[in-house]
Amino acid sequence: MTTPHLSALIQPQVIAVFGASPRPDSVAGQVYRNLRAAGFHGQLYPVNPKRDTLDGLPCYPDLSALPQPAELVVIATPAATVPAIIRHCGEQGVPAAIVLSAGFSAQDPDGPELKAEMLAAARHAGIRLLGPNCLGLMRPSLGMNATFSLNQGHTGSLALISQSGAICTAILDWADTHGIGFSLMASIGEASDIGFAELLDFLVEDEETRSILLYIEGIREAAPFLHSLRKAARRKPVIVIKSGRFAEGSRAAMTHTGALVGADGVFDAALRRAGVVRATTIAQLFAAAQLLSGPHRVQGERIAIVTNAGGPGVMATDAIIERGLKLAELAPATLASLDGQLPGFWSHANPVDILGDAPPQRYAAAVSACLADPGVDGLLVMLTPQAMSAPTAAAQAVVEAARSSDKPVLSCWLGASQVAEARHVFEAAHLPTFPNPESAIDAFSFLAQYQRNQSLLAASPEAFTPTAVCAEGMAIVAAAQAESRHLLSAEETRALLALFDFPLLPMAVATSAEAAQQAAAAMGYPVVLKIRSPDITHKSDVDGIRLHLADADAVAEAYHAIQASARQHRPDARLAGVTVEKMYNGHHGRELLLGVSQDPVFGHVISFGAGGVSVEVTRDQALTLPPLDRTLALQLISQTRISRLLPAYRNVPAAAVDTLVDALISVSRLVCAVPAIQEMDINPLLLDAEGAYALDARIIVSAGAAQDAPAH
Repeated sequence: MTTPHLSALIQPQVIAVFGASPRPDSVAGQVYRNLRAAGFHGQLYPVNPKRDTLDGLPCYPDLSALPQPAELVVIATPAATVPAIIRHCGEQGVPAAIVLSAGFSAQDPDGPELKAEMLAAARHAGIRLLGPNCLGLMRPSLGMNATFSLNQGHTGSLALISQSGAICTAILDWADTHGIGFSLMASIGEASDIGFAELLDFLVEDEETRSILLYIEGIREAAPFLHSLRKAARRKPVIVIKSGRFAEGSRAAMTHTGALVGADGVFDAALRRAGVVRATTIAQLFAAAQLLSGPHRVQGERIAIVTNAGGPGVMATDAIIERGLKLAELAPATLASLDGQLPGFWSHANPVDILGDAPPQRYAAAVSACLADPGVDGLLVMLTPQAMSAPTAAAQAVVEAARSSDKPVLSCWLGASQVAEARHVFEAAHLPTFPNPESAIDAFSFLAQYQRNQSLLAASPEAFTPTAVCAEGMAIVAAAQAESRHLLSAEETRALLALFDFPLLPMAVATSAEAAQQAAAAMGYPVVLKIRSPDITHKSDVDGIRLHLADADAVAEAYHAIQASARQHRPDARLAGVTVEKMYNGHHGRELLLGVSQDPVFGHVISFGAGGVSVEVTRDQALTLPPLDRTLALQLISQTRISRLLPAYRNVPAAAVDTLVDALISVSRLVCAVPAIQEMDINPLLLDAEGAYALDARIIVSAGAAQDAPAH
């Protein structure tokens, strides 16, 4: 339900513009002129104590002089004046304000102090703010253009929320030439108060909005953002473009996972989990906007192509395959229909090449036949201008043929001057038109990916409930924290993993060669010896591992060699003997990595991929956010290249993927239960036909007391 304050921001009946002026370079003056030009449906009042009239209408010295109370105030005055204006708004009972003014950032003189003063005044009075340093807000259906953009947005069903005012103006200018309209355009600027989450909550219920575009530069609070994003994506397609990163700089990672996971990858994982799609360029965002602004939605991933030239058809086919879509296989009835209406030399397959001399009637026949095929989910129609082409008439024929279908039809008339009029035909009919086949396929792929991501959104892992096991896990971590240790010992790591039913091979600690021999004899040969030190994270870096030790002599020799090597490579390290572990004796084990890292915005991130000592080189990994269920775990596995080696091939039996899924869920439960975990590596995790076996694991915890786990 929309709050009164948000309703006053987006659907006001009375607007006051502070600083309105006739000067051409006046931002407030441009906002006032835009509101008048757009035909604002409510009452509009300019506020400027230096003027008596503006454009022949009364200009008011302050809000108390207005004929009626203002619901929304637009402020475009110097930053130093804004806090006092907000206090004045509070005295007059104004519920919402848009602050266009800049000068509140950390780089501005007195910026942080002015922002704090402005926000304190707003909170004291219960005023909700959009901005500062923003372009403003449009609600075209109300004739409301409270921005200083030179473009007047058309009324439509597409909503745009952006942290960048420049992106808004670019999209508005582009949309103006393509006849695309908006239900809402909001530039949130620094988002000091109202941000993405609340605007998304409004758009979920907004009957004017059918699709949503977001331009994001950074997220401060992950939980409300993800909650609102998921809620919106359940009802409407949401496409996001993001620039920048969450945190500046870099840090030395203590685990492979920490070295591999970047903020951008985490953001991708968060978007997939929320059921939305990410675009990577402004061109892709434009492409998505064209398709989203229309009435059709994608129900599948199979595309048919109609073209009058073979080359563009091949280019479109390549784009389809590269984006993970499918080239539709035409039904026999469709092929028969096309045979009866096209010349004998047509391609007899998809892409449907109707030849270079194709008249409009041939386009109409091919389009109608393809759209009638139940195996076609969408259609791309292309034209390359040739001597015998009639681009405009062909466009009109396509529009007529597409009118009776509920499947998306995308047009691509290649060229410039010869096809300009044809593109106007498509735009007038609100049929998406693109300058090249790649852009068209990009647009289709966004909606197809949105449909795929809905399965992730539908996954509902059980809510985490603290148990006695959680308390035991926290106690293990607390013991390390009491000693100011970040790196858990091998015994602590194993104990923590065992609490959550993670598969482990037998292990013992030995502080002498004789003790190592006794431990090996007790568990049975062959065994593995690994250096034990609170200061050595990666054992292979100090040549601190010996494998395939088959008898007592080999164990003793390995013990002394490991100690000597560790002292040589790390003379500063504290050595505490070795761990003796049962050697993995299975066959056809796949080396995997299962890891955890902490993102400063989204909290715990789980990673999975190829393991071994070369993980930073192969960089085959996928990311997700906890909690996990079986559906989400399987989806995570499927995103990696190593997943192709898990089924049976040649003489290698299929790996026990169910046990891998169990291991992923165990790690998910662990990080939800023990939020102090900062990084974790289980590498390698060997997976064969019998099950999963953790051969090495390390856990890094925070220095202080554990904090509550971030909500996902």
